[in-house]
Amino acid sequence: MLGRLTLPQLLFAAVLGVAGGMYIYQPIFEQYSRDQKELKEKAKLLQEPEEKRS
Repeated sequence: MLGRLTLPQLLFAAVLGVAGGMYIYQPIFEQYSRDQKELKEKAKLLQEPEEKRS
């Protein structure tokens, strides 16, 4: 089996790859989450005056 990886080695490498990707892109995910919360708050604020006018 020279030059080949065993199944546990492949699984370990896959887990490390996913964990590394999550670690690297975590700030992007957090920024997206903050942006979505801000958009929801702005939409709520824009809808409240319309409901009071009706």
